[in-house]
Amino acid sequence: SRSPPTYRLQPVVVQLIVTESNRMSCLPNRRQFLQHSTTAAAALARTGFWTSRAAAESKSPQEKLNIAIIGAGGQGASNLKNVSSENIVALCDVDGQRAREALQNYPKAAKYQDFRKVLDERKDIDAVVISTPDHTHAAATLMALRLGKHVYCEKPLTHSVFEARQVRKAAAEAKVATQMGTQGSSHAGLRRAVSLIKSGAIGHVSEIHAWSDRPIWPQAISRPEGRPAVPADLDWDLWLGPAPVRPYHSAYLPFVWRGWWDFGTGALGDMACHILNMAFLALDLGAPTSVAAESGGGNDETAPVWSIIRYEFPSRGALPPLALSWYDGEKKPPKDLVGEALSPNGLLLVGELGSLYAMDDFGSSFKLLPVEKFTELQPKPEEMPEILHHREWIAACKGNGKTWANFDFAATLTETVLLGNVALRVGKKLLWDSANLRATNCPQADGLLRREYRTGWTL
Repeated sequence: SRSPPTYRLQPVVVQLIVTESNRMSCLPNRRQFLQHSTTAAAALARTGFWTSRAAAESKSPQEKLNIAIIGAGGQGASNLKNVSSENIVALCDVDGQRAREALQNYPKAAKYQDFRKVLDERKDIDAVVISTPDHTHAAATLMALRLGKHVYCEKPLTHSVFEARQVRKAAAEAKVATQMGTQGSSHAGLRRAVSLIKSGAIGHVSEIHAWSDRPIWPQAISRPEGRPAVPADLDWDLWLGPAPVRPYHSAYLPFVWRGWWDFGTGALGDMACHILNMAFLALDLGAPTSVAAESGGGNDETAPVWSIIRYEFPSRGALPPLALSWYDGEKKPPKDLVGEALSPNGLLLVGELGSLYAMDDFGSSFKLLPVEKFTELQPKPEEMPEILHHREWIAACKGNGKTWANFDFAATLTETVLLGNVALRVGKKLLWDSANLRATNCPQADGLLRREYRTGWTL
């Protein structure tokens, strides 16, 4: 495996010439900033921002894609609605009851329970939307990529660090349009925040705090007792997919699978790809040099009820080293960092000249601190309309540009996020060698960086 390259947004949306001694005097006022942003946005539109190479056979904007939906209930139902402008040719779900509405609403679509059969049998598919539990993301995504399909996959992109590396490599080779389900990537608020940070508005960032109110499902529990009957509409063996066999129990699904290590990635895996997205985009974050964690509860079966995970990142060109702290469960950073009660989910970037405080899951709502120092640069809601996330992917599938949440970026973000779970489970600070995909001081981490797969589910 090779180390992922430093990820950089090109071109920089806002360019300012500043001096170390007088940066604030060089910051644009609101009108100047908006003029820069508008000009840059127009330039990006003309150039097709990160022009996609996916597709000698890319469709015209008017021609519809043939899309297969893998995971049609729950979040899959929402994703299905958002791509319903295209031809939905196949629906796949292991749980007929949970997917019932989708199956009824698309009577002409072919119906499957096993995504491997979908991809084997349907030669007319252009693109695939994957909304399964975390532990089957990589198997479905890699199969689709190797068949040359455009892929949209929910976050986190994979279940393990090794899988993220494999998906990144396969996506680069496939040269197709890809997107992870970090919907904030397509919100003008997040993109405005990224531009401000890159412009130097808050100076060099050396400290990041991110937090979530998750888990909102049971964690730090043991396997349930009893062996209830498998629901008639559920194929339990297919739901398990690559995971080790265990008896069915309602303690595992729907949704509550997130807390079980065999299926989910805990609070960190569920939310960090959303909450840290802005920081990775704006600060060229890639692989950390070390990761350490502390937690309450947790065991070999399930994630803890709370955790604090600390990443250390090296300098990136002119950008200095920085420390990132993640908090979940009942833990949060000190509220005096922002001077008010903290939002349930949020992100704080602490710079030399001020801070940027994002107050929601996606980074779409934010303010610069101290407020009085950045009056002219504070965002206005009406200036930050949402860009439809799935529409950006659909356009990329048809050869028009490249998504912000493409797998080159998304896999790097996911890999770093999931490394926190490895540190959490080994209970030791990891010194990370990204190039060789190993913790140099902790051989026991190897078994958590990748996993064994059941026969028939190998990558």
